[in-house]
Amino acid sequence: MQRGSDRLSVHRDEEMKHELQGLLRSGHPTRTEEWHDPEPTADDDPEVAGGPIAPGRSRASLAAVRTELARHLNRHVFPAGPRELVQALRRAYAPDALIEPVERLPRTARYSTVQELAEALAGERRA
Repeated sequence: MQRGSDRLSVHRDEEMKHELQGLLRSGHPTRTEEWHDPEPTADDDPEVAGGPIAPGRSRASLAAVRTELARHLNRHVFPAGPRELVQALRRAYAPDALIEPVERLPRTARYSTVQELAEALAGERRA
């Protein structure tokens, strides 16, 4: 008697484990046909497709950096200095590419809004 939500038989389950064994051990696709493998990102793909938007990236605009900061910081964090902002970003599980530029900001600086923080990060990038 079969219970639960198993859709596969024991034999098909073992067969699938055997098929995935090479992939799990090697860490890369093991198919001989290249058309099965996913395509890498192209140079002209949108910035989001290549990873998180961060202040250090060449094409990251002020608006994109501000939006990414706003996704991880709420208004109750402000006003704050870089140390408090880094802690808030880490609590929000922000990507390291977003945290590292904030860590490099001057320790004595205070930011009242996400806009001020984004402008400071954009100014650091141009410098």
